[in-house]
Amino acid sequence: MYQKARATGGKIFAVAPMIDWTDTRCRFLHRQLSSHALLYTEMIVADAIIHGQREKLLGYHVQEHPVALQLGGSDPAKLSEAVRIAADFGYDEINLNVGCPSDRVQSGTFGACLMREPETVARCVSAMKSVATVPVTVKCRIGVDDQDPEIVLPDFIARVVAEGADAVWVHARKAWLQGLSPKENRDVPPLDYDLVYRMKQRNPDVFIGINGGITDLDQAEEHLKHMDGVMLGRAAYHNTSTLADVDHRIYGAPESVPDWLALRDKMMDYAADYIANGGRLNHVTRHMVGLFQGLPGARRFRQILSSDATRPGAGPEVIAAAFSAINFDAQEPLAG
Repeated sequence: MYQKARATGGKIFAVAPMIDWTDTRCRFLHRQLSSHALLYTEMIVADAIIHGQREKLLGYHVQEHPVALQLGGSDPAKLSEAVRIAADFGYDEINLNVGCPSDRVQSGTFGACLMREPETVARCVSAMKSVATVPVTVKCRIGVDDQDPEIVLPDFIARVVAEGADAVWVHARKAWLQGLSPKENRDVPPLDYDLVYRMKQRNPDVFIGINGGITDLDQAEEHLKHMDGVMLGRAAYHNTSTLADVDHRIYGAPESVPDWLALRDKMMDYAADYIANGGRLNHVTRHMVGLFQGLPGARRFRQILSSDATRPGAGPEVIAAAFSAINFDAQEPLAG
């Protein structure tokens, strides 16, 4: 995937890994809107994979490809074992989280705090590469706390690439582990896109993607003038319909009007199967509330999904009722 992108000059658009959001049901929805976007799992801790319910943690729908597994950890042996286990599930990429600033992550010595330990990250990448059959990548910040990103980031990238990292995705903000909450870390530290651009200029043969503060496809296309890849997080989740234009605008597919009623039927069938296997409707529909932002009827759409889907015995008919709140005939094609 990354070798092909570098060889052909192609770009990669990705939806960022987001804890509690990008589960398999979310990714299935996103895949219905874009055939080409690279999707990521939530971060899954290596220990959980080794000792936990593997099918529950790692299972996903075959339609989600291309899909990447993001791992959390700082022990090379545990990470390599997690990669071995995950191989049976057929992920297209394994990504190491070196960017999450949550307290829970810090207490486990992984995530953004590993920006202080580039040598540890390098060992982890080497161990993962030694057993992986797919690309191994890293997602990081530009630094943490009082670190100087101009010094820290070039050294970090050089170390992980030297150990075989196939790509580096950079969230263009520091993480302040002291003094800011995880939520504040998503917005408060200033963005430094120029620094990330310079990292790409200095590493022309390394795939480097950018993440952080990107709100729409106009901005994504602008970043792709400088970078190999662009990653949207909350913007793709809260305004999900943005993804319907990714294949055309980023990957050059023919322009087309999304078939929203086909999407409705697809999600109803998916929900029916999920419920039949013991799931609850709202586990599916909670990821759908970001559809149709700003369109007449969107508020009612959200209300139906948020209230009716949580009722005992709720079934796929709730999805049909929600879609009926949108007058598709009266709308222009949605775009990012």
